[in-house]
Amino acid sequence: MVTFPVPPLPGPYGDALEDPCEERADAGERLRAATGDRDGTLDVALAGPVFMDMIFTGLAGPPTPGTETWTRGLGSAPGGIANIAVAMSRLGLTVGLAAAFGDDMFGAYLWRTLAEQEQVDLSASRRVRNWPTPVTVSLAHSGDRSMVSYGEPLPFPVDDLVPRGWRARCCYVHLARELPAWARELRADGGLVFADVSWDETGKWSQDTLAGLAEVDVFLPNALEAMAYTRAGTPQAALDALLERVPVVVVKCGSQGAFAADRVTGERVFEAALRIDALDPTGAGDVFAAAYIFASLARWSLRERVRFANLCAGLSVRHHSGSLGAPCWHEIGEWFARHGLTEEYRFLEPYLPESAIADRARAYPTGGYGLSITEESA
Repeated sequence: MVTFPVPPLPGPYGDALEDPCEERADAGERLRAATGDRDGTLDVALAGPVFMDMIFTGLAGPPTPGTETWTRGLGSAPGGIANIAVAMSRLGLTVGLAAAFGDDMFGAYLWRTLAEQEQVDLSASRRVRNWPTPVTVSLAHSGDRSMVSYGEPLPFPVDDLVPRGWRARCCYVHLARELPAWARELRADGGLVFADVSWDETGKWSQDTLAGLAEVDVFLPNALEAMAYTRAGTPQAALDALLERVPVVVVKCGSQGAFAADRVTGERVFEAALRIDALDPTGAGDVFAAAYIFASLARWSLRERVRFANLCAGLSVRHHSGSLGAPCWHEIGEWFARHGLTEEYRFLEPYLPESAIADRARAYPTGGYGLSITEESA
């Protein structure tokens, strides 16, 4: 197998895709001006697998074996590591992604959507000949989702795509016994390491995995993962156990909200989630992490970071997917235009655009490949 750095020329794939979050650049400039970080360094570096997500919604429950079930909704969008990459970029962070893309139709769609529409820097990514794009089918029902995935092994480790001396203010990784070498180098150069953890299909929840926390600055597991790894009976007890290993811990509790604590400052907070009817919770945890990282780079308080992360995650579940469902600043502004900007959210005021932008790209069925579809503001 061989790789090549760029996708085929647009030609049959249609015109260049429009940016659905035109205000993202202004938000990023405001953040970097406020913090003095204007040297051109990437805000965030990422490496990992990109999936083609197909999301079925409106199911009453899981399909019964031997039957055919029709749903009321279908969306398709970039998934995997693309969830958090898109969510961070939409908020205004400059995001560099090292990932492999298949040379099939899905791979071309994913590359174009990330590079053109979502402004993700793919200079460290490659397309791989004769390698199929990984696919995940998500079945959303009862306020949660079940997933089925397919993918073939890459002929090389994805971390091999990371260029030497990759510089960024922070990186986001999935926890393992050891951090990848590029993340350790980035941290040695002064960058922050944010980490999540994957679901352990074996059910062993080995303590060896937590050894990687020694090189992590902020850990963001969900409540089930946190309790399983620590053998704790509650999210709060899991938070305390993890805080012995890492300076800042955020335990995501889905529709309930999130607990967080900072070992250095002694801060401890709980912030409730927005009360929203969820269309699709797929990727909401990634949107939460993306917003938390933005808020951390903006140097907001721990409570403000968690509050903003809950807000963005809540807004995302009203749409298909965690990538194209992630909110832009104009959508956040629309929310406050309808519900009022209360004092507890006043810290967001400098980032809210003066006027809403009507069109924004969302996840839709890929029936017409290359067709850019937008949704008018509700």
